[in-house]
Amino acid sequence: MDDFSIIPAQPSDAQAISELILGFIADLAVHPDGRGTEQFMKHMQPDAIRGYITSDNIDYRKAVIDGHMAGVVALRDGRHLQHLFVASQYQRRGVARALWNDARTRVQAVGKVDGITVNSSLAALPVYLKFGFLPTGPRIEKDGVAYVPMRWDTQQT
Repeated sequence: MDDFSIIPAQPSDAQAISELILGFIADLAVHPDGRGTEQFMKHMQPDAIRGYITSDNIDYRKAVIDGHMAGVVALRDGRHLQHLFVASQYQRRGVARALWNDARTRVQAVGKVDGITVNSSLAALPVYLKFGFLPTGPRIEKDGVAYVPMRWDTQQT
C-alpha cells in the first residue's frame, strides 16, 4: 500500500474530480460508447461536483499520493456513498479500501444510522462485495447507466 493521506476535497478540485469520474463512463454506461448518459453526465460536470463539495449534506474527501489526487469518496446525508472512484493508475494499492474505511469510520462514529447504501456500477460490484455490501435489489438502468443498489450494515466491522 502506498503512503497517502485522505483530506477534504476543495472546490478547486472539482475539475479533476469530474475528469476522474467521467473517465469511467464506459464502466458505468449501459452502452460502452456512453450513448444515453447525457443526463447522468450533467451531474458529473465540474460545476455539479463543486456544488457537492460545498454542500452541507455531502462530505467529500480525496486521497492524495505524492501530491496527486488518487481517488475520491463522497458520503451524502451520512448514509449514502455517492461517489467512490480511484484513478486507474492507483487501483489495487488499497486506496479504495482506505477511502471506504474513512467514510465508514465517520459514519460509525456518529452512530445514528444503521446502514450505508450505494448504487454500485456493475464493474465495481466485486469491490463492494469485498467491503461487505449486499445487493438490495436487481440491476437498474437509469439515465444511460446501469447499477445495483446495495447496503452495508453498520453493525459489521
